Amino acid sequence: MSRPTVNRKPFGAHGSTDVDVWTLDSGTGVRAEILTYGGILHRLTVPDTGGAPASVVRSLAGLDDYTGGNPFFGALIGRFANRIAHGRFTLDEAEHQVPATDRGHALHGGPGGFHTRVWQAAGEATDTAATLRLTLRSPDGDMGFPGALDVTVTYSLDTAGTLALDYTATTDRPTVLNLTNHAYFDLAARGDILGHTLQVDADSYLPVDGDGIPEGPPAPVHATPFDLTTPCTVGEQIALPDEQLRRAGGFDHCWILRGPGTGLRRAARLTAPGAGRIMEVWTTEPGIQVYTANQLDGTLAAPGGGRHDRHSAVCLETQHLPDSPNRPDHPSTVLRPDEVFRSRTEFRFPHLTAATA
Repeated sequence: MSRPTVNRKPFGAHGSTDVDVWTLDSGTGVRAEILTYGGILHRLTVPDTGGAPASVVRSLAGLDDYTGGNPFFGALIGRFANRIAHGRFTLDEAEHQVPATDRGHALHGGPGGFHTRVWQAAGEATDTAATLRLTLRSPDGDMGFPGALDVTVTYSLDTAGTLALDYTATTDRPTVLNLTNHAYFDLAARGDILGHTLQVDADSYLPVDGDGIPEGPPAPVHATPFDLTTPCTVGEQIALPDEQLRRAGGFDHCWILRGPGTGLRRAARLTAPGAGRIMEVWTTEPGIQVYTANQLDGTLAAPGGGRHDRHSAVCLETQHLPDSPNRPDHPSTVLRPDEVFRSRTEFRFPHLTAATA
């Protein structure tokens, strides 16, 4: 076993700003490659039970592919992940308007969201982990959101092969905030996730209207295609006759996770049968958006050839609930000047520890 390492290399330039790719190496076979542009998780190389490595996240070939417009491949999302109805919300009796670019609603912070920014970066390696600390200042009024916001996202990769993302943020005025990472996972690294099995530790989810906006309170998953309380095959579930699935073209919904408070608990378990890889998602967030890449259409090229087709990956986005600024019944996304936003998500690979046990 080698000591964890951190390395930086140039990846290109965004305008006059240089963009780097940082490689975190666990020293035990797992490697994460992260771009300073968008904080993008460009590759996550994980061995299978036989030791064969492959990247389990979908990526694009070069910087121009990321900056030229894409559905948030691997990016850090802010200021507000998921949707805000009509791009409007009221905070402390003041109404705010943010970009409404997705069917008349705000999505993932808008076209100038955190996924388009070049983050400041600093890496460090210890005997137990390789880390990359990304920082960004979002000025007051950025994309219509109130308050100057200072955000730090720390990627850490430990010797057990766990990739963790720690988010912190402070503001000088009351604002709303919802941060996540938008990685597209394919544990088999061979084309689609229809044969993957997925378990989500949630007993309810948010039905949505035709625009992806929650249309009411949480609904029980029991006796619906959204019952993933036991492992289910993704392709079989999204092929079931259901109006919610028809509207979204598959899963594009937020599940409300079990467990009170903000403690770290398991949210989901993804398995690629026959591929020798298992991933668990653990988080302090109250929800997880499961998206089965319903809108990918093969127009985006993958590194080394191939295309990103419909249902070629699944996103497991830990976050607060969509449209929370307009839903007083949802956990609050308000951040005030005397508070510090904190959140943690871990991607664990239990097949690695089982193989060495």
